[in-house]
Amino acid sequence: MRCAELIRKTKETEISLKLNLDGKGENSVSTGIGFLDHMLCLFSGHGRFDLSLVCKGDLEVDSHHTVEDIGIVLGKAISDALGKRESIKRFGTSIVPMDESLAMVSIDLSNRPFLHFEVPFSTNKVGEMETEMFEEFFRALAVNGGMTLHVKLIHGKNNHHMIEAVFKAFARALKEAVTIDSAILGIPSTKGLL
Repeated sequence: MRCAELIRKTKETEISLKLNLDGKGENSVSTGIGFLDHMLCLFSGHGRFDLSLVCKGDLEVDSHHTVEDIGIVLGKAISDALGKRESIKRFGTSIVPMDESLAMVSIDLSNRPFLHFEVPFSTNKVGEMETEMFEEFFRALAVNGGMTLHVKLIHGKNNHHMIEAVFKAFARALKEAVTIDSAILGIPSTKGLL
């Protein structure tokens, strides 16, 4: 089993996270932000990653510290669980519909962090979460997870559907990228190093 367990405490947040990349999609998530809980449970279920996450953040300030720090910890957990990244497929791409919305996510677990985020929201919030925070979440995750991450909304109108399609596509693309392929011997790079 490829698992990671992290605890992060700052003056702004306290986070406890357990991740199993080879799980069944079982999850328990409590961030203090209902819509983010919903999206992280979707990530767990559609990627079949077991995820246990508790975050206590300074939501009386705003959601920024909580959302970004969860991205940091989840990214580090993914990287830790991957270890040396031997025999993984490395690349993953998924296109997922959610009613009128269609999202594409493509990942390279290259250890070269980069985020392209192209989701044109038409509202400032979904539930109690500011839509601008989704880019911050995925940036923190990509940087700390050592991944090149492209997130693009192909089309959509309902902001809830748009971000739900993104999270489902991210989960499925990541599942593909972390999958062990017995035909790949060692590090999946012609350079011999990621």
